[in-house]
Amino acid sequence: MRVMVLVKATKDSEAGVLPGNDLLEAMGRFNEQLIEAGIMKSGDGLRPSSDGKRVRFDGAGRTVVDGPFQATEELVAGFWLWEVKDMDEAVAWVKRCPNPMLGPSEIEIRPLYEMEDFAELLTPETAELHDRNREKSGRA
Repeated sequence: MRVMVLVKATKDSEAGVLPGNDLLEAMGRFNEQLIEAGIMKSGDGLRPSSDGKRVRFDGAGRTVVDGPFQATEELVAGFWLWEVKDMDEAVAWVKRCPNPMLGPSEIEIRPLYEMEDFAELLTPETAELHDRNREKSGRA
């Protein structure tokens, strides 16, 4: 099971406050454990939303909105992509994680859709297209 583990933003992360060396070391050790266990596939921190953009869609129209974005508690400050056997394993790993922020923080775990979830909807042509894209992206 693949899950996206989302480190929620805080006022400090949105202000661009960087973690100290102690936290960087602790997170580095945690990431090392994830990699050694074969769990971590990818992960990184995100710059504040003031450095980002959103593209809003309405039919054929596209509108670009510059950050910063409001509702800090709904923003993401970092992520991991993990391969776990089930949600319980993901929760167990998150519980072992050092607090990724300087103060109170929250981590959200969301399962990814897999192609099997769409099996009833896919035509053979669409399934083949998705298989080709997985191969080309190195996710085969």
